[in-house]
Amino acid sequence: MKYLFETEEDVMRLTKKYNIPISELAKRYEAERSNKSPSVVRSKMKQVRDAMWEAVQKGLKSTKRTEWTESGGDAHKLFAKLKSLKGMMGSKVTIRAMAYALAVAEQNALMGKIVAFPTAGGSGVIPGVLFSCSQHFHAGKRKLLRGLFTSSAIGMIIAKRATLSAAKGGCQAEIGAACAMAAAGLTEMRGGSVHQCFHAASIVLKSYLGLVCDPLGGLVEVPCIKRNAIGCASAIGASDMAMAGIESKVPFDEIVWAMNNIANGMNSKFRETALGGLAVTKTGNEVKRKLGLPIV
Repeated sequence: MKYLFETEEDVMRLTKKYNIPISELAKRYEAERSNKSPSVVRSKMKQVRDAMWEAVQKGLKSTKRTEWTESGGDAHKLFAKLKSLKGMMGSKVTIRAMAYALAVAEQNALMGKIVAFPTAGGSGVIPGVLFSCSQHFHAGKRKLLRGLFTSSAIGMIIAKRATLSAAKGGCQAEIGAACAMAAAGLTEMRGGSVHQCFHAASIVLKSYLGLVCDPLGGLVEVPCIKRNAIGCASAIGASDMAMAGIESKVPFDEIVWAMNNIANGMNSKFRETALGGLAVTKTGNEVKRKLGLPIV
């Protein structure tokens, strides 16, 4: 395959060889892999984009609580703050991104339609970051698609060389991966180079290494939903750093290796089993009782 890549090194080589950005490489790879035309691949990504936006819109309007009342309505609350930003310290871009992320993650908890990009548990970060930032600098739909394709390329490398599963690697594999994907996608949308995209992904992924998956009651609600929102701020910050010329000392491929190394050594209590961390606090055990689950 001409466009096959599994590492940052591969991407660097191929984007240089064909003089194309990461987004174009990702699109050509998928067309080659699936034996479909680039236009069909692009059309599929448009469907992804539209489904993400639909989840954002539904989530922002919803005040519904989940079945076990552990979450719901926070996206609506935060989005309302954009009217005046009174009492807020963050920028409009970041607060809107966090609201969008909450909206998607809450829709996931409510069993609504979302895009598992890269996973259901980490589905809010990428739409949060890319939609909010694209609105800020009035990017067209075409540029937004480029961001999504670049994000997918970063996710593919992580999936190939480590994992996107919290059951295997903890939340570093879901929120951490989502943040890296979003940071790279945003950086390309801003006109960043291939190197800057990887520096952005590297800076933020390093910050999430070792993050455990410890959901209360085993539900993808607490702390998962708010981690999506906080992840947006991290991804935007990493992109800003990369665009300012700040570089990651450790290359992306080595960070992914470290991520996998940590995953392999992680105790099963911290890998989505609800047997450690926040899941076994007093509050976590109260949720288990409510769900009729055994207290370990």
